[in-house]
Amino acid sequence: MANVIVTGASRGIGLELVRLFAADGHNVLAISRNIRPIEALSLDSISAISMDLSVPSEIEKIHSFLTESWTHVDILINNAGKLLNKPFLETTIPEFEAVYKVNVIGVALMTKAILPKMPKSGHVVTISSMGGVQGSVKFPGLSAYSSSKGAVITWTELLAEEFKETGPSFNVLALGAVQTEMLEEAFPGYQAPTTALEMATYIKEFSLTGNKLYNGKLLQVSSSTP
Repeated sequence: MANVIVTGASRGIGLELVRLFAADGHNVLAISRNIRPIEALSLDSISAISMDLSVPSEIEKIHSFLTESWTHVDILINNAGKLLNKPFLETTIPEFEAVYKVNVIGVALMTKAILPKMPKSGHVVTISSMGGVQGSVKFPGLSAYSSSKGAVITWTELLAEEFKETGPSFNVLALGAVQTEMLEEAFPGYQAPTTALEMATYIKEFSLTGNKLYNGKLLQVSSSTP
């Protein structure tokens, strides 16, 4: 059984991932600012930490947990994300920075904290968006969000190269439309063809086995536009 960390675990895809991994007997560390939905699951194999990934000092909570509870981490799923849907000229610099602090800096800080505990067979899966893929359809108002998701795609490629001899593996999934709270915020009224559970099921299996065939790769997981 694997030791799995999932960020952004209080709702949508993240919460479904926590449920699925726990149901299969894996040990799960679920991270979110709001951990009440996670605690409500009442499963012994799930631990929860309340933390804000945009605050660097919060990462110390991860170090403390790993020192006390786990000897290693097999899978890290960087799922947490912050969305801003606002015209660029109306977006303040603090608002733009806030998106990057979660979607880019937070991902980097979390991964840096976990890497010393990951074996060569480990797998870091970062959740991006089709909006961050070069050449994909873009939408007004998502300049901060989509550009931040593009940043973690290149970041994944770079880390895969840097750690190709020692591991772990790094891959990034660019998701299309999934029926979540975040999608409703970005595209009110839009009905996505994929549920959070369906996407979480795919991500779970990919995180367990995808690194056998992929490293440093971007996979576009989408059947629709957006």
